[in-house]
Amino acid sequence: MKLLAIMGSPHDMRGNTGRLLEEVLKGVEQGGAEVELVSLSKSKVLPCVSCDVCHQTGNCPINDDFGGIKAKLLACDGFIIASPNYITSVTAQLKALFDRCTNIIHCVSLEGKYGAVVETSGGGEDAEVIRYMERFVNTVGAQSVGGIGSPLAGFRTFPAEASLFAKAQELGRELCRCIEEKRHFPEQDAYRNAFKARMKGLIEYRQKEWTCEYEYWQGRK
Repeated sequence: MKLLAIMGSPHDMRGNTGRLLEEVLKGVEQGGAEVELVSLSKSKVLPCVSCDVCHQTGNCPINDDFGGIKAKLLACDGFIIASPNYITSVTAQLKALFDRCTNIIHCVSLEGKYGAVVETSGGGEDAEVIRYMERFVNTVGAQSVGGIGSPLAGFRTFPAEASLFAKAQELGRELCRCIEEKRHFPEQDAYRNAFKARMKGLIEYRQKEWTCEYEYWQGRK
């Protein structure tokens, strides 16, 4: 079982989000999975320039690290996304990665995979950012196992830390179990199916321009 953890914090694993992710990864290890960590602070992922080339060819022409990260996402069994709360959203580094995933999103290419999310904040509003990241998990086709988030008590410390860390480790173990059992989350079906239908209709409408994605959807029939 191969998992990919994507760290969106500019502090890499040295900061608060890294500390909480460490506990989730302990749970993943307990669940028997192999994890590869990609830190966006050490990667070059430039913003999307809306050139449409990925829709035509399946590949982004920007020469940076995104292609390698995309390949890892396509190859993994499940993934974890981690980010601090930046103005009730994710970091610019992670948002750039999300925006570059348009080909994955149009083709809902991560269908059959599972994702979990990790978030920390300076002063709360954690649920909104967790929901945003979980929605991304669904838009790429995967099912969300859940998320964990918390405000800080200090540098790399949290309120009710023992309870929080226990929940974080359980999230890691649960991600592994969901992959092993091919768990189904029916409450996510309405959004995932509606989004998938919308993407299919969009590609059919743009079939002359977005040839690669149209051929992909034709092959899924």
